[in-house]
Amino acid sequence: MSAQDWYAHKSVGDGLFWVQERFYQSGNRANIWVIRGSHQDVVIDTGLGLRSLPEYIKANGLLGDDSQRKNPVLAIGTHVHFDHAGGLHQFQQVGVHKTEVDALANGDNFETVTWLSDREVVETPTPGWRARQYRVKAVQPTHILQEGDVINLGDRQLNVLHMPGHSRGSICLHDAERKLLFSGDVVYDGAMIDWLPHSHVGDYVRSCERLLAMAELDQVEQVLPGHFNTFGAKRLQRLASAYVSGAGACHRLSACAIRSVASIALRSSCC
Repeated sequence: MSAQDWYAHKSVGDGLFWVQERFYQSGNRANIWVIRGSHQDVVIDTGLGLRSLPEYIKANGLLGDDSQRKNPVLAIGTHVHFDHAGGLHQFQQVGVHKTEVDALANGDNFETVTWLSDREVVETPTPGWRARQYRVKAVQPTHILQEGDVINLGDRQLNVLHMPGHSRGSICLHDAERKLLFSGDVVYDGAMIDWLPHSHVGDYVRSCERLLAMAELDQVEQVLPGHFNTFGAKRLQRLASAYVSGAGACHRLSACAIRSVASIALRSSCC
């Protein structure tokens, strides 16, 4: 299957594109965001990496006609879980948070939570492909990100916000001028997952409290999440508030127990 068949995209406006993997039909299917900058183009999350994302982006003109005059595309993983980081190895420039650099560089498929089934991939990318053979490929990040970093695209800037909880290296990218928040898996319009290896409920609560503060200060008008559809500030407040209020002692004990079982299952399947 070609990259042209595997992916689909639509324009969100203002040099921003939403790309998805058509034949990965799962709640784990990640949103891929492509931002066209005047000096630097950025891809936020890269999906499974089963077909060439750079090839698709180039063939469909998502970077514009002047891409030859720019720096190579910078691919940023909001975290290194397989559904977001599987295609990072396809890019010359790669950025992830400093706490997850080693996991990506070593191809640590325990920390990348590589958990894929045949039934989720409804059209195989290559003849004979099987999910059990899938692994996130190791790549050495060229950009080691941390809280407070600014990614300069020329005509727009993205501020790096370290928001651990879902994973230890989860980040959001905030376009403060346009009040856009690329949230990865820190928040999306669905059940927030805090029971994976390196998840931490206490960290997640603090990250959600930070999101609430941003919404209350009118710093976010639109959230472009790692999964499902985009949403506005009021929905952000409801989602973050619901997590904080529900993260009591019983929830923490339950998350710990599920994490233990999930870790055992994951080690047996990927390691």
